[in-house]
Amino acid sequence: MRMDTLQFKNRIIILSDKLFRLAKSILQNEDEAWDAVQDLNLKLWEKRIQLNEIENIPAFAMRSMRNLCLDVLRQRRNNDHIGTDIEYQELNPYQQTERNDMVTKIQLLIDRLPELQRTIMRMRDVEGMEISEISYITQITENAVSVNLSRARQKIREQLITEHSRAEERIWRT
Repeated sequence: MRMDTLQFKNRIIILSDKLFRLAKSILQNEDEAWDAVQDLNLKLWEKRIQLNEIENIPAFAMRSMRNLCLDVLRQRRNNDHIGTDIEYQELNPYQQTERNDMVTKIQLLIDRLPELQRTIMRMRDVEGMEISEISYITQITENAVSVNLSRARQKIREQLITEHSRAEERIWRT
C-alpha cells in the first residue's frame, strides 16, 4: 500500500529537525544540511511504497541521512561542525560567558574527533539516541558503538584536562 501525503508528513517530514541536526553536524554547513534534508525527503517520497515495509522509519531515515552526508563529504573532502541551541537561565553574565566558552571549546574538540566518533558522540549525547539505534544507523555492532563513544569522551576529557593544566601554569607563572 502506498503512503499518502498525510502519512508521509506524519512519519517522515516530522523527522526533519532531527535529520537537519545530524546533517549539520556531519556537513558543518547549514545550507548543505537543509539541502541534504530536502534531498532525502525527496528520495523517501519517491520510495514511499517501500517505506511501509520498514519497521523503524526514524532509524532508517537517520541512517539514510548519515549515508547521504558521507557521500557529500566524500565529494568535497572537508570537516564537520556542530550547532547548539543551548539556553542558560538564572546565570550571571560572567557564568554565562564561562559556560558559552566551555561549550565552544567542547564543540571544537568534538570537531577534531574522527568522523565515526564525532557522529556517534553527537547521536548519543546531543540527540539522545539509544546505542541500538546508533548501531543500526552506523551499521556497526553495539559494542563498537560503545567503544567509539567511550574513546571519544575520553579524548575530550583528556584534552580539557590538559588545556586546564596549561592555563593554570600560565596563571601561576605571572
